[in-house]
Amino acid sequence: MDRALVLARQALDAAEVPVGAVVTDAAGRTLGEGRNERETTGDPTAHAEVLALRRAAAVLGSWNLEGCTLTVTLEPCLMCAGAILQARVGRVVFGAWDDKAGAAGSMYDVLRDRRLPYRAEVVGGLEQDAAASLLREFFDPRR
Repeated sequence: MDRALVLARQALDAAEVPVGAVVTDAAGRTLGEGRNERETTGDPTAHAEVLALRRAAAVLGSWNLEGCTLTVTLEPCLMCAGAILQARVGRVVFGAWDDKAGAAGSMYDVLRDRRLPYRAEVVGGLEQDAAASLLREFFDPRR
């Protein structure tokens, strides 16, 4: 989570919503990382999670990230939850809950939905205060 928080700070410094994500393998080796880049790139799918998943898949030479963990500073949205399941990520660890758009237990629980053919283990609230603080730093002046 420490590295994801550094990436989130970089996103904040770039006037992006401060979210950072890291994909690690079963041995804890970093395979891919990302931070939000929607504003920078104009790409609506450039969420931290999606970018981290793409980079991890490139390192492995495979879309299948089974056995990997995605650590992200904010609860994934619906789009990211779908990407996580499509990549077969086994575990998702996140910091701040997203009561407005979260898809890992708050608004929706897509990652653990028993109706779907693949599910991920979810651990929420890790370094929640640090992650939420970055989000407040971004959103408070804009409200």
